Amino acid sequence: MLGLDPDPSALWPDAETDADRQGSAAQRAGRAVLRHCAAVIDATATACVAVKLQLARFELLGAPGWEALNAVAEHAHERGLFVIADGKRGDIDVSARAYAAGLFAGAETPFGRIDGLGADLVTVNPLMGIDALEPFVATAREAGAGVLVLVRTSNPGAADLEDLRVDGGGAVWERIAAIVARLGAERVGEAGLSDVGAVVGATEPAHLVRARELMGGAVFLLPGVGAQGGRVEDLAPAFAPGRAGGLITASRSIVGAYLKGDNVAGSAHPGAMALAEAERLREAAWALSAQEPPSVSATPSVR
Repeated sequence: MLGLDPDPSALWPDAETDADRQGSAAQRAGRAVLRHCAAVIDATATACVAVKLQLARFELLGAPGWEALNAVAEHAHERGLFVIADGKRGDIDVSARAYAAGLFAGAETPFGRIDGLGADLVTVNPLMGIDALEPFVATAREAGAGVLVLVRTSNPGAADLEDLRVDGGGAVWERIAAIVARLGAERVGEAGLSDVGAVVGATEPAHLVRARELMGGAVFLLPGVGAQGGRVEDLAPAFAPGRAGGLITASRSIVGAYLKGDNVAGSAHPGAMALAEAERLREAAWALSAQEPPSVSATPSVR
């Protein structure tokens, strides 16, 4: 899966054309980001199933960034990709419903309908509790979409809170996993997967067996492969339910592939290098998902 977190200072060459060099800094950056993201999607769409859009990178640009975000999401859908809005939202119910409406199908107002981003999945933060997640889940279901709950993340600081042991046994992330399983059990598809998934970092693969025990029907979004040090080869437990059980995401390792190795001088086209890296990761993931999955418990519980 392709991750896009476009840094205006690290876009592909020719992201801004001579005709685009007018307007405010935000307008110029927004047009360049859109051109960059569309080019990356076009180059790699055949090797990816989804694109994960890092909302902060677009929001940084203000209104032009939101325009670019909507255009990128639309372009990804046109190329047959699922769109994941990675904003890690989390708030009380009223605010959660507003966030969810903006990221999914939009809302009716006295002034007419306001369209949302149309995302297929959004990342959400569970640390305010289950009542902060339920509006996202309900809104997603109305839109035929899903949510991905932060369970055990890929950053080093995750251990500061997520690994803490709590009264009654288990770690904080295991408690969150139990909530994911509970919410997901309310709607399970034909493949045995639910519309409530989990973000489980690829940088700590030792947690994956336990995570799969607790969330047998959840789709796992697996960030951290590539630049953060995660390895596809360590992620087999995520695919215990089958190939669709894991979404391995890579951002900088795909987009910046043209800067690696013998191509530092930029002799190869960025699109060709990005496609090659995306295909390599896809083949590694498919090979992994074809292996006999590790044994996991059929009855999730928090220890």
